[in-house]
Amino acid sequence: MKIGLYFGTFNPIHVGHLIIANHMAEHSDLDQIWMVVTPHNPHKQKNTLLDDYQRLHMVQLATEDFPKIKASDIEFKLPQPNFTVNTLAHLLEKHPQHEFSLIMGEDNLNSLHKWKNYEYILENHDIYVYPRLNSGEINEQFVNHNKIHRVGAPVIELSSTFIRESIKNKKNVAPMLPYKVWKYADDNNFYKK
Repeated sequence: MKIGLYFGTFNPIHVGHLIIANHMAEHSDLDQIWMVVTPHNPHKQKNTLLDDYQRLHMVQLATEDFPKIKASDIEFKLPQPNFTVNTLAHLLEKHPQHEFSLIMGEDNLNSLHKWKNYEYILENHDIYVYPRLNSGEINEQFVNHNKIHRVGAPVIELSSTFIRESIKNKKNVAPMLPYKVWKYADDNNFYKK
């Protein structure tokens, strides 16, 4: 099975994440999309994150009606901060029957050369890239790379940061979140302070 790994802190998961994941599941050769909840992205401050299991639960709520999209806590069991190359090695060891690919926005592709062991990742894994506005110029080595596949997914300019700020400022964010996620976050007073 060909699995697309969509990494994120999902703090919180929003409709933009789901639109991208579903587009990849339905309009690429990927069989399943695993939404990998990252406990600690090396490029983000940990203290701004909601508890790992609460974020995982929101991803589970958001994806339960999508059979091709699954929530994954694989990085919870790995040393932190999480590096993609380590997660891929762990997944290949645990699931040798699957082929793992990465899903990322064009903005992340621009910083791929800064990732730990990025050459190894590129050599051994396909990368599915969705468009982002203002992603800047793509690094030349990635423009026509045979492992990088551009997917014409919808451009979604919605961020978890914007949603958290809006909640804090008592704005209605219900349309931006899957209903079950919005209800869970609202019932638990997440992001209100």
